[in-house]
Amino acid sequence: MRMFHKAFTSTLVFLFFSEVVFSTPPEDPIQCSSGNTTCTITNSYGMFPDRSICLASQVLYPTTEQELVSMVASAARSKSKMKVTTRFSHSIPKLVCPEGQNGVLISTKYLNKVVKVDVAARTMRVESGVTLKDLISEAAKAGLALPYAPYWWGLTIGGLLGSGAHGSTLWGKGSSVHDYVVDLRIVRPASPQEGYAKVESLNEQHEELNAAKVSLGVLGVISQVTLKLEAIFKRSITYVAKDDSDLGEQVASFGHAHEFADITWYPSQHKAVYRVDDRVPNNTSGNGLYDFIPFRPVASLTLAVVRTSEDIQEIVGDANGKCLSAKTTTNTLVTSAYGLTNNGVIFTGYPVIGFQNRLQASGTCLDSLQDAKITACAWDSRVKGEFFHQTTFSIGLPVVKNFIEDVQKLVQLEPKGLCGIELYNGFLMRYVKASSAYLGKQEDALDIDITYYRNKDPMTPRLYEDILEEVEQLGIFKYGGLPHWGKNRNLAFEGAIKKYKNAEKFLRVKEKYDSEGLFSSTWTDQILGLKDGVTILKDGCALEGLCICSQDSHCNPSKGYYCRPGKVYKEARVCTHWRSK
Repeated sequence: MRMFHKAFTSTLVFLFFSEVVFSTPPEDPIQCSSGNTTCTITNSYGMFPDRSICLASQVLYPTTEQELVSMVASAARSKSKMKVTTRFSHSIPKLVCPEGQNGVLISTKYLNKVVKVDVAARTMRVESGVTLKDLISEAAKAGLALPYAPYWWGLTIGGLLGSGAHGSTLWGKGSSVHDYVVDLRIVRPASPQEGYAKVESLNEQHEELNAAKVSLGVLGVISQVTLKLEAIFKRSITYVAKDDSDLGEQVASFGHAHEFADITWYPSQHKAVYRVDDRVPNNTSGNGLYDFIPFRPVASLTLAVVRTSEDIQEIVGDANGKCLSAKTTTNTLVTSAYGLTNNGVIFTGYPVIGFQNRLQASGTCLDSLQDAKITACAWDSRVKGEFFHQTTFSIGLPVVKNFIEDVQKLVQLEPKGLCGIELYNGFLMRYVKASSAYLGKQEDALDIDITYYRNKDPMTPRLYEDILEEVEQLGIFKYGGLPHWGKNRNLAFEGAIKKYKNAEKFLRVKEKYDSEGLFSSTWTDQILGLKDGVTILKDGCALEGLCICSQDSHCNPSKGYYCRPGKVYKEARVCTHWRSK
């Protein structure tokens, strides 16, 4: 997943300048009993949005396409439900959960080889378990580059395709990696006469490729992917911090003006940081490197201190403390160029110029020391670190100005209401382009990524609970935002499939490829509109995004939180503290 866009706080930022640490790779998301007969799976954050546990009877690790076909055939013969899981499992919703305890997990962990690089054709064929980091590295060795990609390199190619992951651009074919797929091989169930499994080989002449490019894992197991690359090139990056008073006016034109543009918005600080990012000739001097600060390893003890500090701020309602920490965090990030260096060691000033493979993605907290008690990624569930919600949606460029202005009105009413998200780097706003994929972006849009505090107790409201709930409902419902398939709380998917003009075409391919629904689950049927139940009504459900409140019990009246209309978007229903009703 941006997953690009993980959580951190000001104390963490200072740590990166005081010591050099190495990190621990994440724990395998699959854990099995001895004998591999009872397994559990979660995401890399250690918790699904509804806090449930997903069970499976076994996990299979194919190392070749031939083994993968045999495994799918065996499961199909016994009519076992199957789900594909990746090495790091970064999708937040339950896309990897098989149906019931007898389900089978198929991991692409060892389908991790580069199959072929064609320098003349500028294509690369990889197995679906290859990580973005390895793809970028191997392409660069051949003088090639993937033009656009997510900023976090701890994703597999199959995983990022399945959830529609992207970078930021309105140029060319756009920022979605799946729009650079020219050939894809997927193993799906088949009839007994066909051996219970078969390989579908799809290229740009096959309309079904538009379903397979963003499949949510319900069509089968992606085996191999061929991507169209470009000759390696250099970029020039400069971050420019400005007042956000004209952000709504600037946002659309800025995306068209610069190829790799994005904007990080700190609404409570009335600040927007514009990423001025374009190609330059390869003979331009510079060997810059982007080692994004929030993706670096952190001492586990520091993570615990930071989390404890934020827990205390939440308990005592210390909005001033959050706002002060947010300003410190933002200022440190801006002055340190977010982790850019001019030569891989130090930052001496803008512009930072370097080759694409050194600037497009990072994730050094995945580098290994093998002991999470020492250092880890900030969100590693094995340590007391960041624990958060993530809300991500794409709003069409014609109306995104109105969304931004509505958020600014909220800030005028509650100046401290969004300080909490600025501890997690504010609103990351990336540009996406309309896609041919059936479940891809439907129009040119701005993708808005928001990360924010989540309590370990699902019944405990957050500070300014109502403000973030209103922002979420503004984006998704008032302005028709499309949810990122690999992120979000449950409510973001309510009615979402109706926003995709080719949803019926996708469902027809799904029926053809897996008529018995062996790769489906209750969750995927719900988000595809085949079953009800995306939202879960129970006490406290709105606090976790499992529902939009319609009665006070969906909040927590015992702690003074009641279901009330929004402050700007009156149709919203949010959990408001009695003092601010």
